[in-house]
Amino acid sequence: MDTLISPSILSADLLHLEQALQECESAGADKIHIDVMDGRFVPNITFGPNIVRACKRATKLPLDVHLMIVEPEKHLEAFAEAGADIITVHYETCPHLHRTLQQIRSLEVHPGVTFNPATPVEGLRYLNGMFDQVLIMTVNPGFGGQKFIPEMLQKIRDTRKLLDEIGSEAVIQVDGGIEASTVAAAYAAGARDFVAGTAIFGYPGGIKAGIRVLKEALENTNALN
Repeated sequence: MDTLISPSILSADLLHLEQALQECESAGADKIHIDVMDGRFVPNITFGPNIVRACKRATKLPLDVHLMIVEPEKHLEAFAEAGADIITVHYETCPHLHRTLQQIRSLEVHPGVTFNPATPVEGLRYLNGMFDQVLIMTVNPGFGGQKFIPEMLQKIRDTRKLLDEIGSEAVIQVDGGIEASTVAAAYAAGARDFVAGTAIFGYPGGIKAGIRVLKEALENTNALN
């Protein structure tokens, strides 16, 4: 795997969601990122299993469901049945994280772990083999359109080093403030999966142009390496 572009529907026009997802697919997006917020763990409230189910009908792309909710273990089965291909839970909300990740895997869904900006990633050492994806939040979660936190570049590097030390093949995903001006630095730090909302769905030239700009920024980075 080289790089993945994962458009976040948090910034999409929900009135025309099917069309937006089809544009993402035709533009070469790799996954669709669905931010589920409960108004408790984060201030905002967004989507539930019905949106996942609707996305499943609208696109062939894998659905990457990011649960920003308390007690996610109570809702895993519902999201799996709705069509989630990946379910990522927050390290901060899972006191029994081994069990939660095992539950996700048992539902034949890829498990992932998310870390808020101020949460250390050292706990990954004790979860080796239980997760396929590590999501590093590069903003504090809850709202779209925020600015990338520069200190998260070191956190991405630390995560890359830790995964190498434990022999993990998990993908490092980043979410928050990802645009053409930040994607290259995140890639250089070790990220390979890039969640973008405003930079794609809010791009002045449209969805396809937004994805193209991100891909070009990553291609230029690869050419320099």
